[in-house]
Amino acid sequence: MAAIEQHVEHEHGHASPQARLENLKFATWLYLASEVIIFTVLIATYVVFSLNNRDVVHEVHEKAGIMLVAFNTFLLLASSWAMVMGLRQLKLGNRQGLISWISLTALLGVIFVSLQYVEYRTLSDAGVVLFYSGGALSEFGMRFYAPTAFHGAHVIVGVLWALFIIWNARRGNYSATNYAGVEIFGLYWHFVDVVWIFLFTFIYLI
Repeated sequence: MAAIEQHVEHEHGHASPQARLENLKFATWLYLASEVIIFTVLIATYVVFSLNNRDVVHEVHEKAGIMLVAFNTFLLLASSWAMVMGLRQLKLGNRQGLISWISLTALLGVIFVSLQYVEYRTLSDAGVVLFYSGGALSEFGMRFYAPTAFHGAHVIVGVLWALFIIWNARRGNYSATNYAGVEIFGLYWHFVDVVWIFLFTFIYLI
C-alpha cells in the first residue's frame, strides 16, 4: 500500500489532484474488498466451529478474560480517532499536528499488537495452540488464531505505514492541498478497525 502512495505522490500525469485521489481511492477499495472476502471466510469458519462447540468456546472465554480484549478494542478505536485528527490537522495546514496524531496512531497500534501477544501467551499456556495436537482446545486454536493473527499482521503493516507517513511529513511531502497519501492510509486503518469490531463480536462476545 505504501508503494501505491508513493506512486501517487510522484505521479506527473495530466490528471488533476482530485482525479488522482479518486482513482487511488477506487484502487484502495478494490484491494480492501479482496481482504473482506478473506476475513469473511476465516470468520465463517470460526462461527461454524463455535456453534457446534459451545462448551469449548465458553471455556476459552473464561481462560482468556474479556477485559483485556475489550481494553485492546478501545485502544484500536482510539487509534482511528487519532488518525482522523491527524488528517484534520493537515487539512488545516498544521503539519506538526499531523505528525503528532499519526505518531499516536502508530503507538496505539504497537500497544494493540503487544497486548494481543500477551493474550496469545495466556491461551497457549492454557492449551489453546495454533497447530492441531489433539483435543477440542487445539481445534479451537486452529480457528481462533487464523483470523486474529491475520488481523494482527494488518495492524503491523498499518503501523509501518504510519511511520512512513510520519517520515514523509517530516520531509514536507504533505500539505493542506496535498494529503492523498494520508487519506488513503486512513481508509486502510479504518478498515482494520472495522474488521476488528466484527472479530471482537463474533469471537469474544457470541
